[in-house]
Amino acid sequence: MAGVHGSGGKQSGGDTVDALKWSGKRSDAVGNTTGEMQSVSSNNKAAGSDPYRYKMDYPCLGKCVIINNKNFHSSTGMTARNGTDVDAAFAIKTFTDLGYKIKVENDLTVEKINQLLSSVSEEDHSGSASFACVLLSHGDEGVIYGTDGCEKFENLTKYFKGDRCRSLVGKPKLFFIQACRGSDLDGGIETDSVEEQTSERIPVEADFLYAYSTAPGYYSWRNTYNGSWFIQALCEMLQRHKGELELMQIMTRVNHKVALDFESSSNLPGFSGKKQIPCIVSMLTKDFYFPK
Repeated sequence: MAGVHGSGGKQSGGDTVDALKWSGKRSDAVGNTTGEMQSVSSNNKAAGSDPYRYKMDYPCLGKCVIINNKNFHSSTGMTARNGTDVDAAFAIKTFTDLGYKIKVENDLTVEKINQLLSSVSEEDHSGSASFACVLLSHGDEGVIYGTDGCEKFENLTKYFKGDRCRSLVGKPKLFFIQACRGSDLDGGIETDSVEEQTSERIPVEADFLYAYSTAPGYYSWRNTYNGSWFIQALCEMLQRHKGELELMQIMTRVNHKVALDFESSSNLPGFSGKKQIPCIVSMLTKDFYFPK
């Protein structure tokens, strides 16, 4: 089953992984790679008086930066990430519908990624309720790839920390990362069904959410026709539950969908029947509700 949905239908295209580079049996070219494919409403008025809920009465929800890396320098030895344009389209529509102002960049080098994120962090976000970033690329544990090499993930998020980006202090900074974090494969296992004070000091690392497509050390699966399992599930659950469920509740549903509704189908021996579980790392200090 190539990413089977709960409805029982099958996805088209082949399943592949956002792996490091071509390495014999384990390559990015797994399976069939020919397939390609406003203002914030004050619906959550309680937030103003609830110390455990992020304030939403700002002119806009914020900016969402989408970095979509598909084609890589031959020197990296990595193949094109077929299917990532589908992910980018899903993300653009979903985050636009949520209320974000979208900025999309394709095929950026490490230097360009750093320049982009540094520049965005220096903008005035005082009228924004939050910030979001969607990273679509190759990866390994602790690193994300530009088209010409890798960069430590922590070097990309540092621009938005409290001591560097003052206008986002106390506001959610959300990072959604579709990339491998290693080369382990998950074979799965059978189971039986069953208000803010201006004088307060907060940690510079506070109010971040890192939503990784897979657990540390593992491959992250991407269907060459329908896009990655994680982005498919993320966009579906954000659209379905925005304004109704808190963000961490939504992310739990994303985990549930990826874990249960998808399974790899590959022409490469040893790569079929594999599973995946996203990994959510939260330093959020309050509940975050998207506008309806």
